[in-house]
This record gives sequence, structure tokens and C-alpha cells, in this order.
Amino acid sequence: MLAALVAVSALTHQTAPDAVHLPIGRGGSMQIAPGEFANLREGKPATFDQFIVATEHSRFVYLGEQHATAAHQELEAKVIRAIQTSGRHVIVGVEMYQRPKQDVLDLWSEGKLEEPEFLIQSDWKGQWGFDYKFYKPVLDAVKEFRLPLVALNVPRDWVRAVGKGGYAGLPMSAKLQLPAELFLGNVEHRKVFEAMMGGHQMTGTSMENMYAAQVLWDEGMADTALKYLARVPATQSSVFVIIAGAGHVMYDEGINYRITRRRGGAGTTLVMLESKAPVEVSRGLGTFACVTATPPDRKPR
Repeated sequence: MLAALVAVSALTHQTAPDAVHLPIGRGGSMQIAPGEFANLREGKPATFDQFIVATEHSRFVYLGEQHATAAHQELEAKVIRAIQTSGRHVIVGVEMYQRPKQDVLDLWSEGKLEEPEFLIQSDWKGQWGFDYKFYKPVLDAVKEFRLPLVALNVPRDWVRAVGKGGYAGLPMSAKLQLPAELFLGNVEHRKVFEAMMGGHQMTGTSMENMYAAQVLWDEGMADTALKYLARVPATQSSVFVIIAGAGHVMYDEGINYRITRRRGGAGTTLVMLESKAPVEVSRGLGTFACVTATPPDRKPR
């Protein structure tokens, strides 16, 4: 079970180099230098402002980050502020929190908790574990604008159960809170998963269970977002900004695929990478991609 969790976790931390130039989706590739944006759909350089304009008709905006990477979380906060001040109503969904913490997140959005109290009541260390300083810009933007903050993730025990025994290993109480089907037939998503696992093709029950756990992770977060919109109907100006590890949104085959499959609405995907040198990426990686410069003092992860 530990091996399954370690394998699945690899998709949410640092993006494996080979995973960014898979032959999935639109053909061709682009080179992106540190500090630059690229419009992968059109195959040309872009700016932050052009990315924001491109989200105007999207119900969902997917921000695929490298966790605990200051430039990425600062960019996420900048995206939230830019879309909100453009006249749209932003809903922020985060991978960091699991569903049972939603009540505490509501209090934060309503400005009813100070930061120290919020961190304790939301169990930041237990829920996420990365230093809060990285994510403070995002949480500050949410509180400043009183934006809805949605705990996207399913309970960790559910992922463990599927990683150990497949979807059949989930208790009925959990299955009743999820879609009836955990669709495992997305061939392109399997390619992404295998690339993130170092190119190992999936064989045997244990690997299939690891893959099912990853699908549950993505499907669960998509399900949370769609259920939120069903409970709090969106207006024409609403946009759901989803913040998750890049492995959950790359090639539009993760959370975004699950939402699209359930006809949740159009989306724009930004995949964020970090590098000291230009990065060659597949044009299918997302709608946009950007590369932030690795800080000189960054220690190897």
C-alpha cells in the first residue's frame, strides 16, 4: 500500500521531464524559456494578459503547478486577482484540502477566521504538509475578495483503499459519494501516468490499482467541483479556477478530462514548469504553458 501511495504521489509533485513532450493531442512542440508564456493551442509566444483574455469564455481554468514553488503560487494568486477584477466571479478549488474541511474553508472565505486559527482548524499540516508560506498568496487573495474556496480532494483513506484493492476496495459509504463509474479506459491518460512513473508500463494487479487510485483522485476532484456548481448554481460570469499538481491536468487528460466527459463546460489549462534553461514541450500539454526560473538557491528535490 505504501508503494501505491508513493507512486500516485509522484503525479502531484515534480513533473517528470519526459512527461512534457508526449505525442498526445495537437502535434508539434515549442521551446519555452524561463520567464516566458506560450500559447500552445496557437503555437506562438504569449503573455500573461493574453492568457487571461483566453479564459473569458471558459467555465473552468485549470492551473497545474509544481507544489511549493513560490513563483507558481504567486502566479496563481495573480490569475485569481486578474480574472476577478475583470468582472468575473471566481470560485477557487484547491487540491490541498479534502472534502471534510469544507466548513472551515467557508469560514475563511467569509472572513470569519484569522490566519493562525484557520491553519489550526483546517489542519493545514495534516491536510497538505508543504510550508504555508508558499500558498499564503492564494489564500490571501481568496480572503480579500471573499471568494468561495472549495476543498476538492477526496479523503486520503479512499485513495489508499483503491491503491490497495482497486475500486472494489472502497466501502459503500464512499462509493455513494462518487460517480457510479470509475472510468479506466482513457488510453492517453495512461500514457501520462506511465511517463510520470518513469516510463514503466503498467502490468499486474498492483499497478492497475495504482492507476485506479490516480483516476479516483482526478475523478473525485472533478466530482467535487461539479457538485459545488450543482449546489451553488453558476452565473454567466462565474469561473471555477482549479489549482492542482500539473500531473492532474496535463494534456487535458486529468481533472479537466473528467469534467469535460461529464459535460461540465469549456476549460483553459495552464501548465506551470520550473527550469534554469529553456524547456521543450509538446503543444498538446495544455492550452498554455509557462516556465518560471529556478531560484539560484533551490535545493534538488
